Amino acid sequence: MKKLTILLLIFLSVTSFAQKFEDLAQTPPMGWNSWNKFGCNVSEKLICEMADAMVNNGMLEAGYTYLVIDDCWQVSRDSLGNIVVDPERFPNGMKAVADYVHKKGLKFGIYSCAGSATCQGRPGSRGYQFQDARTYAKWGVDYLKYDWCNEEGQNAKAAYKTMSDALKECGRPIVFSICEWGENKPWEWGKGIGHLWRTTADIRDCYQCTFDWGGLGVLDIIDKQAALQQHAGPGHWNDPDMLEVGNGGMTFDEYKTHFTMWAMLAAPLMAGNDLRNMDVQTKEILTNADVIAVNQDKLGQQATKFMDMGEYEIWAKPLANGEVAVCFMNRTSQPWKLNYDWKKQTMYFATEVSVHKKEYNVFDLWEHKNVGKTSDRLVKDIPPHGVLVVRLSVVK
Repeated sequence: MKKLTILLLIFLSVTSFAQKFEDLAQTPPMGWNSWNKFGCNVSEKLICEMADAMVNNGMLEAGYTYLVIDDCWQVSRDSLGNIVVDPERFPNGMKAVADYVHKKGLKFGIYSCAGSATCQGRPGSRGYQFQDARTYAKWGVDYLKYDWCNEEGQNAKAAYKTMSDALKECGRPIVFSICEWGENKPWEWGKGIGHLWRTTADIRDCYQCTFDWGGLGVLDIIDKQAALQQHAGPGHWNDPDMLEVGNGGMTFDEYKTHFTMWAMLAAPLMAGNDLRNMDVQTKEILTNADVIAVNQDKLGQQATKFMDMGEYEIWAKPLANGEVAVCFMNRTSQPWKLNYDWKKQTMYFATEVSVHKKEYNVFDLWEHKNVGKTSDRLVKDIPPHGVLVVRLSVVK
């Protein structure tokens, strides 16, 4: 009887943690990741300074919660197979870093890889998934980004499920970020295995560009999201990769487009700039509460491309309480002289939203003010590579 009781307690414990896993990431995760700005140049000092900056510059208040160390923190395994943290860059160990991050009111994230080695040649987790998951739990990890380099012919779904199972049994709720670049269509199998999955190759800090060695610009990534909306929702998100806002490769309007469209797409918002010295424009973008509210809307729907006019596009994202966000995107290098008649649109923006049945207030999310009603024409010059994004709410 005693043995049966113990087994029951173990089962209930595992079930409890599995349930917590399923309850995580009910809105797209928000935070910061080290890779886009710092690459392999990570350290305890850097991460602690970023934690301080996230609190002091308003990022935490705006909703950014996770602070994630990407590749290059690990150097080897010990004689027992335990992952070894770089002792020079992290002299006090990873638990000390996690403790510091937690004391700031943030959550702590880390990186590994489904292959035998990470993308930068550090030890991967293949063959050590359950051991690594227990180690992460002991350190206080809240988020795991799991890459796909050196995968050695593994089946992607099976490889990610193994780590998912390990996380579900590690004794700590950990958000699981599947990072296999969309090569194996993770949106078709990722729900229940991970909380988010990459849909494309790595982002590059440019509006539209191509590289022989890989990577995509912002516009190219947006184009690849248009058919994926049915796969996103609370606890399972399409991930078009981390943010480049503030890293210097795009104009102010291009960065606004980048951030706005990630919000419309219900994408994770993982900043990737140096938070210690953000300029005014970068902070204005990353902490725009009105745009963030669209991203974090509890309905959890990804925007659809409502209208494609070639160089001009209109995207619509249904929101809770019968509201909708509408984004007018100008793909061209010339201003778009928008003169939009709401009444001429013949489709519903959402099942319950139609400007033919009700009148809506039109609220500009970058100007932070009402700019008319749907009974009026929407007139605006949208800058090159820019956007106009509005929120429609019923006139009362």
